[in-house]
Amino acid sequence: MSDFFDLRENQDTHCRELDLMARLGGLLSYAKQESAYYRDLLAHFDPTQIRNREDLALLPITRKSDLIAMQKAMPPFAGINSDSGKIERIFQSPGPIYDPENTTQDWWRMGRAFHAAGFRSGDMVQNCLSYHLTPGGFIMDSGARACGCMVIPAGPGQTEQQLDLLEDLKPQGYCGTPSFLKILLDKAKEQQRDVSSLTKALVTGEALFPAVRQQFKEAGIATLQAYATADLGLIAYETIADQGLVVAEDIIVEIVRPGSLQPVAVGEIGEVVVTSLNLDYPLIRFATGDLSSVLTEASPCGRTNMRIRGWQGRADQTTKIKGMFVHPEQVEKVRLAHPEMAKVRLEVASSNHQDVMTLKCESSTILEAPQKLAVQQTLKAVTKLNGDVQSFEIGELPNDGLVIQDLRQSSS
Repeated sequence: MSDFFDLRENQDTHCRELDLMARLGGLLSYAKQESAYYRDLLAHFDPTQIRNREDLALLPITRKSDLIAMQKAMPPFAGINSDSGKIERIFQSPGPIYDPENTTQDWWRMGRAFHAAGFRSGDMVQNCLSYHLTPGGFIMDSGARACGCMVIPAGPGQTEQQLDLLEDLKPQGYCGTPSFLKILLDKAKEQQRDVSSLTKALVTGEALFPAVRQQFKEAGIATLQAYATADLGLIAYETIADQGLVVAEDIIVEIVRPGSLQPVAVGEIGEVVVTSLNLDYPLIRFATGDLSSVLTEASPCGRTNMRIRGWQGRADQTTKIKGMFVHPEQVEKVRLAHPEMAKVRLEVASSNHQDVMTLKCESSTILEAPQKLAVQQTLKAVTKLNGDVQSFEIGELPNDGLVIQDLRQSSS
């Protein structure tokens, strides 16, 4: 049985680069002809002259954080999707941002992440990412099925029912967020439920803290991570725990200095910028807002593609909380819904390896309990996440321009 999902994973690096650059020229020509957005964006560029990464760095960047306004101006996908491409589903991510899907086999490229995590034909997988509006459940579902697995579309929540499924069906694998797997294991231990059938897990959407990975290991579950987004699908994936992430095939990854077009020096932290060779949704120099850096050493697993260190922060204030993106525009929407609030700041921390968010509000008078409850309800309605609300007098919050502050790195 092969250690690789396909033969491309350990191909010669020079051959891979030649292939990617050859396909890039075709992608640019196609996008300029078939996509209304790229027809305008690339109007002054000749696709035949983009032959290498240095040339690619001359092209403009499209930012994930700009998609909200872009899609409002030209719904549903801002004209990025190609006129001849086939879109069969539309999802809504927080923002809102609308994401397309073509339901062909492994359209999100997630199969190789499942394969690297040990999933094989005949395995049963309990998929605990949401299938409701957001594409996460479908992304994982397609990857598991690409490996020949049978999928239980469980979604998140309903812990008791999830434990019933684990005891009744005895799946070998779990996929979803690490925090929900921890919840399942903790509840199973508390209730003396049998979840020993689980031996492997592919997690995504949140940081996997070392202590949590160790808990999974002690429970007999080998766990690896996948780095994916609702726009791009799989970007990179672990093949060995704590050895960085291997970049997926069929994409070009650059690490770019935030706010610029230029890639940083190898090893320097910068923003992950991806060009996806997907003719249905041809994202070209798409800035994810995530920070990472390139690892120069070859992967011990034998895969030859670029490796990145993994998530090292955010290049902008858009922040992933419990697997969901929260945008500064959403925080402002909450503030505007409550005229008594002059300034707000959303802080995200980690408590017992779970994301916790608190909305700090400045107002001329301290908010009373009913007012706080109303703000909490608005926060939940806008972000789809629960959060605490704290009240401060005018001038008490820092004057640093931050709308969202991520404290998780300092608190983990």
